[in-house]
This record gives sequence, structure tokens and C-alpha cells, in this order.
Amino acid sequence: MAIELSHPPHVRELVERTRVFVREQVLPIEDAHDGDITAAGGEKLRLELQQAARQAGVFAPHAPVEYGGHGLNMSDRAPVFEAAGYSLFGPTALNIAAPDEGNVHMLAHIADPEQKERFLAPLARGDVRSAFAMTEPAPGAGSDPSALTTRAVRADGGWRISGHKLFITGADGAGFFIIMARTSGEPGQRGGATMFLAPADSPGIRVGRHLDTLDKSMIGGHCEVFFDELLVPESAVLGEVDRGFEYAQVRLGPARMTHVMRWLGAARRGHEVAVGYVAQREGFGSRLGDLGMVQKMIADNEIDIAATRALLTRACWELDNGEPAANATSIAKTFAAEAIFRIVDRSMQMCGGLGVSADLPLARLSREVRPFRIYDGPSEVHRWAIAKRAVSAAKRAKRESE
Repeated sequence: MAIELSHPPHVRELVERTRVFVREQVLPIEDAHDGDITAAGGEKLRLELQQAARQAGVFAPHAPVEYGGHGLNMSDRAPVFEAAGYSLFGPTALNIAAPDEGNVHMLAHIADPEQKERFLAPLARGDVRSAFAMTEPAPGAGSDPSALTTRAVRADGGWRISGHKLFITGADGAGFFIIMARTSGEPGQRGGATMFLAPADSPGIRVGRHLDTLDKSMIGGHCEVFFDELLVPESAVLGEVDRGFEYAQVRLGPARMTHVMRWLGAARRGHEVAVGYVAQREGFGSRLGDLGMVQKMIADNEIDIAATRALLTRACWELDNGEPAANATSIAKTFAAEAIFRIVDRSMQMCGGLGVSADLPLARLSREVRPFRIYDGPSEVHRWAIAKRAVSAAKRAKRESE
């Protein structure tokens, strides 16, 4: 199958509607509150923006059609998500913000019919938010998920879950949790994890403190969550027992790419702001945009934007064709997380003092995109995985040639 670099008419139309909606209805709210979604209204704002997105016909581009979405594949999501990401609040408005977007994707692929009706349908409609509870305090699961310590043991009629989670995005106010817990083996062993679905008001779930992180645009914060003898029925198992790590890859690869799409939109806004500024600002006898050092920064931004899109295109093509795409998504995520930060950082530099002020959006964009080099796997872990695969392939080729 040839890689198709264009998008069908209905996708191009959706991109344009999203572009207009975000710039006219979402950006002014972001600008008025410096990208802080809690200060802008939190849950109340989410509901208002999502209703406006429905009226504009741009809501839930990723969700299955039967649940009210547009049903776009990964390749067709890319330009739509980028258009939404032009504003930090755009993904929330379209119901494609993390972690809900990734959870919709995973539930659509793994959940049974009853679970889809109970959990996926209201999430896709925007009736509730969700949280994906895997990360734990040290020495528990983080960049190394095999360190998982949260434990689920069989009990009468189901499972009893106990554990302590950390950095759980969107936990405050979530309607339900997808919980990763160990059902066999010991921390450090690669298998033995299971995913469970649990309503947030279940006895035994407690949302603790918000961690005060650099970013401010994700609704529900990044929280501690405690599971204290949480009892869930057998029907709460998502997929099959002991296959949780395998199922996580269904979510993580695509979720990394949708992060790239959204943050690329933010970086592109930063770049456009900077280019607009240096095209008019005069200094040293000419416009800044006519100076060689500034032109280099502009060109490097253009190169990083184009290269990010190219790597994203390849990874999405692999995902849409049913390939694991582990290497392609690791490469795209690592490059994009660093390139997106470079784009915003150069844009700040081009704008001088205004670049670090609240008069332009660049300072808050820098604040928001910096954590992407850590979220969804630090760059160092992805580089380790990429190198490990390359060495394994070289060893395999040598054996086959002997």
C-alpha cells in the first residue's frame, strides 16, 4: 500500500472548521487566562467548550461513529489534532485531550460490549472524564512499567486492588479509572499486569494531592491516587487477566502520536507569532527578519516542523496498517518532543523581552511543551529502546548470514 500524503475532502473540511473554531472561540479564552485551565473555569469551561465544538461540528474526531465521533484513523487525525492544538485549550474543547483521547482509543479496541456501553459511550460523548492509573511512586512503575507494585488479588465475586499511584492526569473529577495492577509475578518481571475499570466513586478510591507541575493546561491535574482494598467485580477486567502490559501498547503508541499532533499545533502557533513579530520589528538598521541569525532560527523552525510531520506520517501509516510501530512511534515521539521545544524556544528568542512576557503566548507554550520530553516515556528511555532494537536486528542479521 502506497503512503498517501493527502487527505480526503471531508478531513480537509474538518481541519478548516477546526482551525476557525479554535481561533475564534477557544484562543481568546486561553489568552485571557494565560493557558491555566483551572483559572479559566475548569470543568465548567470544558462543558461549555465541548458544547460549542458540537455545534461547530468538530467534536470527537477520533471517536467511533457509533458513539458520536468522526471515526478518523490515525493518519487523518493528524491535521485535525494539530489544528486543535493551536490553542492549549483546543484539545479539551474537541474531547481529544489526554488521557481521555487515549482511553477512548483503547476502550474501542479492547472493551467488551457491556464495558463500551458503560464506559466508552459516556467518555466519547464528553459526559465524563477518565484517568489512566499506572505510574507509581518510586520504586514502583514509571518509565519502567515492569516495576508495577499495585496488586490485585482474587476475592469473592471479583478482585481486590491495593496500591498508590502518582502523576495520574485528570484524576480530580474523573468519572472512572482504568487501573493497572499486578495480578501475577513480582515487580521487575515483565508480565503479570491486568487492567481494571472502576467508577471513581467506588469505595476504596481516594484522590490525594495535586502535584504542582510546570504545565497548567490539563484539566483535573496530575494527582496522587490511593486504592485501598478496592473491590471490583470480575466484569471490571478490561480484556484478559495478565495481558495488561500488552494492552497498554494498544494505547501508548497511538497516544504518543496524538501528543505529537497536539503539541505540534502549539509549536506552530509559537513559530507564527515569532515570524510575524520579526517581519515587522526593526533593529540594527533593518527588520529583524532580514538578519541572518534570525533567518537561521526561522529556517530551523521550519525544518523541525516539516521533519516532525514526516516522522509522524510514517508512524501513523504503520499504526493504520496494523503494524506494532514500536520503533516508528519511539523515533517520532523522541524527535518531536525535542523539536517542539526547540521551535518554541527559538520563537521566544526571536521575540526578545516580549517572548518571556505574558504579552505573547510563547512563555506559556514553553511551560506546556517542556514536560513532553518526559511524559509518555522520557527521551532517554525511547533512545535506549531504539538502540536495543537496532543492536538486536544486527545480531539477528549476523546469525542469518552464518
